[in-house]
Amino acid sequence: MRELILTNDLVLISYVEALLAGQGIEAVIFDRNMSLMEGSIGAFPRRLVVIDDDWNKASRILREAGLGEWVVDHERA
Repeated sequence: MRELILTNDLVLISYVEALLAGQGIEAVIFDRNMSLMEGSIGAFPRRLVVIDDDWNKASRILREAGLGEWVVDHERA
């Protein structure tokens, strides 16, 4: 699994999930239930991850949708 986006924006997460699902890519949200522990203060962002083999296609889909700024690319960092 490889991290695709990291955000507290639940609307963005839902949108990205829908974009990827439309292209047959399954996404998993890590840290979804962290808000129960943090009290909804937004201190812990959620991580949307995809399998390694789908990461390049998924990142391309997000970039084409104008969401490239959200793509986590550790290789560029």
